[in-house]
Amino acid sequence: MHRLQLERALIQIFRRLFTDHPATVEESYFEHLLQASIFGVTMILAGLACIVHALVPGLCVTRGSDAIASLHERMVVKRRQLAATRASSAATR
Repeated sequence: MHRLQLERALIQIFRRLFTDHPATVEESYFEHLLQASIFGVTMILAGLACIVHALVPGLCVTRGSDAIASLHERMVVKRRQLAATRASSAATR
């Protein structure tokens, strides 16, 4: 493979791995890194609360389901806002 072809292939791989998906939700790589990390830590903490709840049913009674509902709402609301923004942008073209 020629050097230029290799460079182009590496750029495509980089974009696919690091920027294509964040762009679909209108985030930079670092914005996506922060948001996905917040989601991940929230899920880990909620999972630990579920384990505590499994051991002592009177503790952390709603922590797991509250976290799921909150994360779902944040993701769905963001998707709806993004869809509305895209629709209004397409209508003004």
